[in-house]
Amino acid sequence: MVRETRNEFYPVPIVDQNMRPGAITRLLIFILVLTVTALAFVLFRESLGDPFLLGLLGILAMIGVGYLFATAIGFVQIAPRSTTDELSKAFIDSMAQGLVVTDTKGRIIYANRAYAEMTGATSAADVKTVEGLLSDIPEASATIYAIASGLRDGQAGDGEFRLGQAIRPGSEPGARWYRVRARTFSVPGLRQPLMAWQIADISAERAEQERFFLDLQKAIDHLDHAPAGFFAADQDGRVTYINATLAEWLGIDLASFTPGAMTLPEIIAGDGMALVRSVKADPGTTRNAVIDLDLSTVSGEALPVRFMHRVTATRDGAPGPTRTIVLNRTQGEDSSADLRAAEVRFTRFFNSTPMAIAGVDAQGRILRTNAPFLSLFSSVVDRDAVDRRARLDTVIHARDRDAFAAALERARQRQADIAPIDTVLPDNEERHMRFYVNAVADGAGGDGAEEAAIVYAVETTEQKALESQMAQSQKMQAVGQLAGGIAHDFNNVLTAIIMASDLLLTNHRPSDPSFQDIMNIKQNANRAASLVRQLLAFSRKQTLRPEVLSLTDVLADLRMLLARLVGSEIKLKVDHGRDLWPVKADIGQFEQVVVNLAVNARDAMPTGGELTIRTRNVKADETKGYSYRELIAADYVLVEVEDTGTGIEPEVLKKIFEPFFTTKEVGKGTGLGLSMVYGIIKQTGGFIFCDSEIGKGTVFRIFLPRHVVQAASAAQDAKPSEARSGSAEAPAPKPVDAAKDLSGSATVLLVEDEDAVRMGGVRALTSRGYTVHEATSGIEALELFNELGGKVDIVVSDVVMPEMDGPTLLGELRKIQPDIKFIFVSGYAEDAFAKNLPADAHFGFLPKPFSLKQLATVVKEMLEG
Repeated sequence: MVRETRNEFYPVPIVDQNMRPGAITRLLIFILVLTVTALAFVLFRESLGDPFLLGLLGILAMIGVGYLFATAIGFVQIAPRSTTDELSKAFIDSMAQGLVVTDTKGRIIYANRAYAEMTGATSAADVKTVEGLLSDIPEASATIYAIASGLRDGQAGDGEFRLGQAIRPGSEPGARWYRVRARTFSVPGLRQPLMAWQIADISAERAEQERFFLDLQKAIDHLDHAPAGFFAADQDGRVTYINATLAEWLGIDLASFTPGAMTLPEIIAGDGMALVRSVKADPGTTRNAVIDLDLSTVSGEALPVRFMHRVTATRDGAPGPTRTIVLNRTQGEDSSADLRAAEVRFTRFFNSTPMAIAGVDAQGRILRTNAPFLSLFSSVVDRDAVDRRARLDTVIHARDRDAFAAALERARQRQADIAPIDTVLPDNEERHMRFYVNAVADGAGGDGAEEAAIVYAVETTEQKALESQMAQSQKMQAVGQLAGGIAHDFNNVLTAIIMASDLLLTNHRPSDPSFQDIMNIKQNANRAASLVRQLLAFSRKQTLRPEVLSLTDVLADLRMLLARLVGSEIKLKVDHGRDLWPVKADIGQFEQVVVNLAVNARDAMPTGGELTIRTRNVKADETKGYSYRELIAADYVLVEVEDTGTGIEPEVLKKIFEPFFTTKEVGKGTGLGLSMVYGIIKQTGGFIFCDSEIGKGTVFRIFLPRHVVQAASAAQDAKPSEARSGSAEAPAPKPVDAAKDLSGSATVLLVEDEDAVRMGGVRALTSRGYTVHEATSGIEALELFNELGGKVDIVVSDVVMPEMDGPTLLGELRKIQPDIKFIFVSGYAEDAFAKNLPADAHFGFLPKPFSLKQLATVVKEMLEG
């Protein structure tokens, strides 16, 4: 519940009707006392004297004025307030719709909890009126203005409108529908009426309505194009609906048809209405009847038809609406021909349904099927098999035939609730099917001569594929999170090893016997860091430096390197697409993707072959031509890497992007190559797919989103070396000239929860001349900063720390010193935390693992601006 503090209470008395007799009694006593006092004044006026009487009257006047004042401010009440006031407030606060009450001047009197949550108000000062919230929004302003204008004239109003996103700030994007109602009401004791505005989110209701109307439209469309005529009439015989088929037979123009304007006697020729009226239903029931009669066309010709007439009756026996199917009998001269014509039309309709249908007897033998059934199970059942009364369970896998037998047994028992059966084809387990078994209520069933059940079959292969794809995506995401967490911990360990190696190398010359061992430690640590970067690439948490690229130029520069990698026995062909769109990607990482795919292709062609790299533009409407469900319709630049190698087996193809999965011999591969490729492409916003055929080769398709260069992004791309708000001011450590001075005298606050990394950083910076203060967490760093009186030139902080992380620490320090120089140190990508920082935040970034020289370089560059 939210109240506006300046109008928290209005003098609105709430009188308990049970207390009124006591209040009236007190009022009569008060009048009686006044009457007696007046008589006493008249009788004893002369004996008491005027001064005494005037004084007494003055005292009584003061008492009366005081009483009136106390009553006005609520200190004195004629009757106690009713508890229904609090009950009403509690009820209003529990409403799902937002409610706000204002006076005629637009001041807020009351707002319930739902209104506060819907508008994002967190305090009384944040609450706005409906007009204040929506009058400036074009989609809602017209509706709100109309309702507000009516309220000023005392008229209630309501309306609906659609917004591009929810009213509450920070809500998830997506269109929302709202309904607003408003009315005025009077409160006893107030001269001016109050205005009550009610607002509700009806997006779910609108979505359900749209789905309902879509389904209804589809049903009407199917009914309109059914092979049989259909019409509906009300209890007075007025035609309320007629389908296109019957309208065509009768020559009626549906464009000019008005429901209720036509009656049954107008379209039924001769005495046919007598037959129609003779069909009556018992009260509260329905009745079906078959009637042969003639209809009258617009041109006056007679049309012989058969009515499948259904009538209803109300509980009191009055006739209700009717529904009628009309079969055309003009295709035959005798009754058997009429029936055959009806069967032909019904068969046409039966065979055009997209669902496979079969009728089976009590033993499960197929009696009849429709065309989709034969098409769906053409590899197992043909027309001859149906004629031989083949068993339907021949199209069901052997492991699920017992379930089908149980369902058929329930159908023989006329059970209505029979669970569907999920199975696969016996000769192709990749094709999934779902069977629905329904009992035939009017069949003999027991002797097997009649239909015992109707079986409907639907292919669910695509649905199963989507489920498998979702499970695979979730598995890859889980493995990625695990890999990212492991990589983060390894980065801390490797950072400590590399920094310790650098510290040892400062005290050992190349001639020292230990120098080579220390170098070996550092080299292996760097090698391990390369594996960690591959894990981070797969988990999409590596540091990327995207820039606008022309893939034609990138592949042209790579051609010589790729030719040396694949060797002379493999023919390399690069087919550049014309007028390629620009893409935004990390050029180093993209080159690594192409090189990795080329090396894999080389290994798949041990005796030689051809490696082709193709590029071309793919428009959004062309993406539908690819059978990749994950691919979102958009403009892409396609890169295809195709080889003529041995191909990949289907079981292996499902796992090629998983980390540590490899088909190479032990010691010849880490299994991180393709997983790294997968992570880089995904982190860039693209898609990668692999198609392969044993003995013919493999093709990898990379879809990179088209980059649309705008004015703002073009200016940034033109100055890649400048610092940008919300991103790292210092790029990844660059090679530093050995002669460059990396010493300094500034005060550095080093924040790191890993002891080994922190100790190495302290020694490294101290050896360069810096004054270093260390902290193990963000909270400790904030306390130390305050103790130093803000005399800190630069802060070097880890991102992930207990109690308070790095981004939070930066936000707190900016409140004290807005221009504080700050460097983040993390094993994750910069984008993983930069998006949570203010837009105007400036900071440096140093990815783990790093060496002493890299740390000193970034600090020096940051201090020099």
